[in-house]
Amino acid sequence: MWEERYSAADDYVFGTDPARYLVEHAQHLTSGLTALAVADGEGRNSVYMAERGVSVTALEFAPTAIERAVALAHRKGVTVDFRQTDLLQDDWGEEDHYDLVVGVFIQFVGPEDRARQFDGMKDSCKPGGLVLLHGYTPKQLEFGTGGPPFAENMYTEAQMRADFAGWEVLECRAYEREVQEGRGHVGMSALLDFVARKPA
Repeated sequence: MWEERYSAADDYVFGTDPARYLVEHAQHLTSGLTALAVADGEGRNSVYMAERGVSVTALEFAPTAIERAVALAHRKGVTVDFRQTDLLQDDWGEEDHYDLVVGVFIQFVGPEDRARQFDGMKDSCKPGGLVLLHGYTPKQLEFGTGGPPFAENMYTEAQMRADFAGWEVLECRAYEREVQEGRGHVGMSALLDFVARKPA
């Protein structure tokens, strides 16, 4: 489905600017750190992290998205390790490997596959490292301005705290605001920001 969506578009579906969430959490993107960008799409977020001096590995399934991500990295003069990966089939978690594990609008799975997705993110994170997640809450269905049409794919504060039980939750906040990120995310949106530290 995602390859069809990307290949049907003649330009970047979600734009080339980083998600506002990442810009607002740039204090975590320290030069010299390592990061894993999960379901990175067309590269806007992994490239932004690389511009800040982070060593980034980016996972994405859709070939067209990866081609655009590589082109964006080239234009910006940065290097990102782009890997074609099926998050639900491939063994992609590298245990205790990354300082940061980042997922922005990766809600293409329901609760069962989300558990697998989150387990891979947790495993990949170094002890003391951070997982940063940004996505929609179920109220997003009322706005219809992006994301899947399934409430069960969305994040809630209680669910996120439960999914990362035992971690130090630094931020878990639901809110609403206008989003303008390419053609894929446009309009008033119901959002959730989450940052948690893996136990040392």
